[in-house]
Amino acid sequence: MTLDYDARLAAVQAAGIALWDTVASARREGSLDSAIRHAEHAPLSDLIARLPQLRAVAFNGRKASAIGRAQLAGPPPEPPLALIDLPSSSPAYAAMPLAEKERLWGQLGEFLTHPLASARRAPH
Repeated sequence: MTLDYDARLAAVQAAGIALWDTVASARREGSLDSAIRHAEHAPLSDLIARLPQLRAVAFNGRKASAIGRAQLAGPPPEPPLALIDLPSSSPAYAAMPLAEKERLWGQLGEFLTHPLASARRAPH
């Protein structure tokens, strides 16, 4: 089933997920992350400071992880956050087997707050 954009946003919000770009602005010709130039990073540490109940940050791709982790270098926040590196949703990762993508993205399951997500994780 494919959801429209507004429905997808509502679903992630209901699951207690926030979306945030690690790059606020940049120049890039094409769609490859390696083409990003003059990046201005979004203030991830400021966002985290405003979300005391945040338990995990997941990075969608290597570039986002490198930028986000660099911003979070230093003493860990209290309480500590799980930092999860995920494969990019870019078509560049089309060669990665779906089972591997599911395994990696499944790491987020324990952090979801939606009641249905909790029910899915419960042993049967």
